[in-house]
This record gives sequence, structure tokens and C-alpha cells, in this order.
Amino acid sequence: MDETSPGAALAPTGSLRAVINLGNPVLAGGTPDAPSGVTTELARALADDLGVDLRLSTVDGARKAFDALVAGEVDIAFLADEPARAEQVIFTAPYLLIEGVYAVPEGSELAAADEVDRAGVRIAVKEGSAYDLYLTRTLAAAEVVRGADGPQVLADGRADVLAGIRQPVTEYARAHGLRVVEPAFMQIRQAVAGPRGLAPAAAAYLRGFVERAKASGLVADALARAGQVATVAPPAD
Repeated sequence: MDETSPGAALAPTGSLRAVINLGNPVLAGGTPDAPSGVTTELARALADDLGVDLRLSTVDGARKAFDALVAGEVDIAFLADEPARAEQVIFTAPYLLIEGVYAVPEGSELAAADEVDRAGVRIAVKEGSAYDLYLTRTLAAAEVVRGADGPQVLADGRADVLAGIRQPVTEYARAHGLRVVEPAFMQIRQAVAGPRGLAPAAAAYLRGFVERAKASGLVADALARAGQVATVAPPAD
């Protein structure tokens, strides 16, 4: 491989090392040994585009994927574009848009999302998730309560409200007698992330790949194959 090529920068070991977050069912499914879903298909398509082998690793949360990228253990990660992360990694434009929503017990007096940010309200989140980072920087009065599993924080009685991705939160709410509070409190911009020091030409190549993946139908088709529903992001400006 030409040492000045985007492939050499994106896959310096000769293989593209991608980390898949199995904790977000919209983006990934399967098992650690056989991951599937949108991000797995994008990683495979990028490796094919570069003409290199693909080496996948899996984690159960976005924070672990971010840490692996920052530590240089992987070459790309699939993460929501958040300012706290953008200080240490680079992002493409988003390929998918998903929503962050709240859920509360049926008896809660909270009726709308804009009522949640008040003194005394405790919001359960998965530590290091996009919605954890967003709420940490935007809430004025409510308290963020972090844990390895947001629903467990709520079930333990340490929080009054559950925050999370719409699809799994809605499923959890149906199964546990909770009520989803509308509207969504955030839009989560799922993008491909690379190391902060990635060469400009390689970063441009990665951004171009994402645009081609959206335009060609790769993202939409991968969603359909996974049986997931989300919004394919519009073309980058």
C-alpha cells in the first residue's frame, strides 16, 4: 500500500480496525463473535473500499468505543458527534439521525420533555453515552445519575426519569409499565469517528465514504436488513 494513501493513514497496521458498540441496537446486533447491523456493514464496506482486511472488536457502550479510539486500539469508531468527544477525535457528517427520549413511571407528574429539567428530578443515563454528554452540558436544574445500565439505575430507585435512545427506551417502557415523554429531548447525530491526528487527505476520504454510503442506499439497506428504523442523514453541506 502506498504510504501516502488514505488507506495507509486509515489502516496503519494493514487492516482496518473498527470497534462496534453492541449497546446500541439501532446500530449493531448479533454477538461479540459475529456482530451485525449498520455499523458492521459500514465497516466492511470501508475496508473493501480501501482494499484492506477488516478486524472488528466489540464493546457494550459508546464510552468504551470512544476510549478504544483515543487509545489508538482501533482506527475508526461509530459514535454520536458530541462536543466533548470532538475535542479528541474527528467526525464525519452523520450517516444516521436517531432520537433521545425520556420515560417515566405511569404515575409521574411529568407530562412533557420540557418539564423534566427542574430541581429535584433525577435522570438515569448510561455513563458516557451521547445523551449523558448532552444532558450534562445542557441541563440547568435536574441531576444526571450515571450507571453501567440506565434502566437499572431507574429500577434501583436512584432516579425518577430514564433517558435513552428512542427505540430501546420505548421497548423497555412497554415491558415495565413506563410512559415515554414526548417530544424527543435531543437528536443524536451518529457519525464515523477517526483519530484526532488523522491526515487531512484521509479524513476527507472518510467523510466522502460516508456521503457515498448515504447516497448509494448502503445505509438505508443496512437498516432494513437489520430490521431497524431510523432516519438516514441528509447530504453534508
